[in-house]
Amino acid sequence: MKMDLMSGYKGVVGLVFGNENSSNEDRYVERLLDRISNGKLPDDRRNAITELQAVVSENKAFQLAFGAMGLPIMLGVLKEERHDVEMVRGALETLVSALTPINHAKGSSNEVQPDLMNTDLLSREEESIPLLLSLLEEDDFYVRYYTLQILTALLTNSRLRLQETILTIPRGITRLMDMLMDREVIRNEALLLLTHLTREAEEIQKIIVFEGAYDKIFSIIKEEGNSDGGVVVQDCLELLNNLIRSNASNQVLLRETIGLDPLILIFKLRGSSYSFTQQKTINLLSALETIKLLLKGGSDADPGKDANKQKNKTALVQKKVLDNLLILGVESQWVPVAVRCAALKCIGDLIVGDSKNLDLLASKVLGEEPQVEPALNSILRIILRSSSMQEFVAADYVFKNFCEKNADGQAMLASTLIPQPYSVNHSFHEEDVNMSFGSMLLHGLTLGENDGDLETCSRAASVLSHILKDNLPCKERVLRIEIEAPMQSLGAPEPLMHRMVKYLALASSMKSKDGKSNNTSGNSYVQAVILKLLVTWLADCHNAVHCFLDARPHLTYLLELVSNLSETVCIKGFAAVVLGECVIYNKSTDSGKDAFAIVDLISQKIGLSSYFLKFEEMHKSFVFANAESSLTHRSFSRSSAASMADIQDVDENDLSERKNTDHPILASILDSYFVNFVKRLEANIREQIVEVYSRPKTKVAVVPSEIEQKSGESDGEYIKRLKAFVENQHSEIQDLVLRNGTLAEDLAKTGSSFQSEQRVSGGAERVQTETLRRDFQEASKRLETLKAEKAKIESEANLYKNLAGKVEADLMSLSDAYNSLEQSNLLLENEVKALRGGGPSTLPDVEAIKAEAREEALKESEGELNDLLVCLGQEQSKVDKLSARLLELGEDVDQLLEGIGDDAGAAEGFEDEDDDE
Repeated sequence: MKMDLMSGYKGVVGLVFGNENSSNEDRYVERLLDRISNGKLPDDRRNAITELQAVVSENKAFQLAFGAMGLPIMLGVLKEERHDVEMVRGALETLVSALTPINHAKGSSNEVQPDLMNTDLLSREEESIPLLLSLLEEDDFYVRYYTLQILTALLTNSRLRLQETILTIPRGITRLMDMLMDREVIRNEALLLLTHLTREAEEIQKIIVFEGAYDKIFSIIKEEGNSDGGVVVQDCLELLNNLIRSNASNQVLLRETIGLDPLILIFKLRGSSYSFTQQKTINLLSALETIKLLLKGGSDADPGKDANKQKNKTALVQKKVLDNLLILGVESQWVPVAVRCAALKCIGDLIVGDSKNLDLLASKVLGEEPQVEPALNSILRIILRSSSMQEFVAADYVFKNFCEKNADGQAMLASTLIPQPYSVNHSFHEEDVNMSFGSMLLHGLTLGENDGDLETCSRAASVLSHILKDNLPCKERVLRIEIEAPMQSLGAPEPLMHRMVKYLALASSMKSKDGKSNNTSGNSYVQAVILKLLVTWLADCHNAVHCFLDARPHLTYLLELVSNLSETVCIKGFAAVVLGECVIYNKSTDSGKDAFAIVDLISQKIGLSSYFLKFEEMHKSFVFANAESSLTHRSFSRSSAASMADIQDVDENDLSERKNTDHPILASILDSYFVNFVKRLEANIREQIVEVYSRPKTKVAVVPSEIEQKSGESDGEYIKRLKAFVENQHSEIQDLVLRNGTLAEDLAKTGSSFQSEQRVSGGAERVQTETLRRDFQEASKRLETLKAEKAKIESEANLYKNLAGKVEADLMSLSDAYNSLEQSNLLLENEVKALRGGGPSTLPDVEAIKAEAREEALKESEGELNDLLVCLGQEQSKVDKLSARLLELGEDVDQLLEGIGDDAGAAEGFEDEDDDE
């Protein structure tokens, strides 16, 4: 295996550096290695290793040649000649040179890097790591120093492999920890090595903590002068952050063993020195990173994360960390911007979701008598006045977290929003120290009236959106605020919401033809923040929607903003969301302001497909894509420290070259909550607009009572009501026909534009055209559904017509029958009158009829009696014949006939009893 690796590296040498040169260097390195391995004189071997180290440290070709042949020999020297300190030193120094990159000239990106190859080859040697760790126990200073450098180089380029190997070596990590108690140079190298070793290695982190890492780290920090120390303090804090990052158990050990006092001590600024070196800035940033990790509480997958986070917050507040953070982030404006921003974000993390800490921040006052003011006022002043965009974002983050699920805090801030007279509201900037929070905020919201300071207005609007978020009482309260005009002659006071829309339009009008803002900060940022305020304000607030629609130009301006090609996708998307909220939260009954009218305007001015397309374009923008990633954690290391210490704001010159592009700062202002909120709103908007568009304006509830005659209702009224019902159904059908025609025309336009774009667009536009095609198909399906509903309504209308005809025919029949009854009744009444008056009657003689009936009954009874007598005579003759026959036979006829009548009577009696039962 070893020979295969050597041959492979030799092949690479020939490929990269050329056969002729590489062979010379190979031969030269081979001769030196031969002298080291087979030399008889100790001095000659030492000289050869010194010469080899010199050429390897200066030339990549020699580095590559050494890696192919010299690594096994150097390891042999370290293993077998430990007694010769100079040889061991030379071998270690040569290995350090072979693993160190040489940057004499910048090569091509795909050029072979010999130092990386040598690192990979050495890390694959099974005995290399145990051998190097054993050298740390040597007494010689340079042996330990070079050994640490080699291990650090291996960790830099082959970290995972080395971490796994060190865990398998008994007392391997203990030997490294012992180096922290060595001489200063050794200690500093050990710090670097442990920093690399502990990255994303939870098991190693735990072992190092149990080896007493916390005590040693803070001991070194204190010895070096805390935040005033050099790069060693930075290395210690980076190691500390590696140990507690996403590791709740290590955070618990830190809190419960040495405590947080040594950490808080780092924030104590000595004296009143205003000098901040770059290293001191980096040290404070590293310490603030430690605070941030403690406030995070551990890994997201850890079930005990929240409980640990709360305990960390409690411990930090007990150590007065909030006071120190307010000094760094708010009170001391001579602190570098990067430190102020990090401190403000730590304040935001400290208070979010913690009622006690929220109250604590609300009660804090800053400054010295008599110039003292609440801390929230000072943070608001930073938002309104800071020249740093990053500082505005950090201070805004504090208010975002202060208002998060804090209805009492929102109400407290909103209660201070009391309009001041115009002369006071626009007083000189420096005189607002004694202003209330609300007065200062309204001051910022209305600065755009004369000063044209739309950026300050938008920053204040961002704070106001936090106060209003998910809080209906605050929305209603602020809705009642009216702003006075600069002069009484200019008109009556106007609602604050109308003033915000006015500034939104003003920001749009200040744009030049090339899309660049004439304002120094970019009005795309101003417009987006004001639109975010409107989106937050209108959500679930019917009165806010009503107030917005009170001014007809507001709706017209929004429709133009959505369809304006020069605006950015986010601005058009937010404007579309505001329009959608005017539909889904609209309770107006006014025909010109109701949801139906808004949907009609969207359909006529924009087109439903084009309108819905604005949402999809907004979701694909970099602002929405980066909203989640902007909140993800980035590890703070030595490589990134310098760039973070010198925070640069967005270069407006870069913005001038980017047309129709959203301001980069929006990725920080628009958090993941707002992005998800807009996504949920979009789904509701789509559903509600389709529902409103596809349904009749006047919703008629078809119930059985509509087609049944009501009690006390005349036939004529009933027939009129049925006719009105049928006419209403007919008008609804005609309305649907017109809407379907408009929708079909809109879809046809979308389809034709889709085809033309397909012919001219390249591969980059295929995704958009595919989206249009899907929208077209969905709209076609909706059109088919509407057609089916139309046919159903028409069939119901025909049914109602037939039913009305049938009811009308029945009524005619009833009328005819009623007339016949009236005539019969009239005849009967006439007969009765004639009888009573003794006049001629048409009625038959009743007495004659009765006599005739009696005669007929007598005749019938006499006939029946005659028939009965004949039957009895016949029966008697039969009895006589039978009696004579019995006498002839010698029977006693009288004895036989005795009792026959009695039996018959008894039988009849028995039957009567049965009947009674």
